Amino acid sequence: MEAFPAKVRYTSLSLPYHLGNGIFGGLLPLIGIYITASTRNLYAGLYYPIGVASITFVVGSFLLKETHATKIWDELDVPQSAATTT
Repeated sequence: MEAFPAKVRYTSLSLPYHLGNGIFGGLLPLIGIYITASTRNLYAGLYYPIGVASITFVVGSFLLKETHATKIWDELDVPQSAATTT
């Protein structure tokens, strides 16, 4: 089974996706320049994106379950007579 049912999958994933891109992606230049300027290390601005990517990988590895063999469209429970129209 997927993380969300097939009927609401786009809606339930759209908001977190856009918030994540807006916050982490939108603030990346500002935070990167701030870290670089405060530490006076040219490569210190890379700590923020590497840290966010590492945390995302670790959390995703432990909290998301494997869905390789799941048939996502079986969740819709569409009767065969309604699915085939004559």
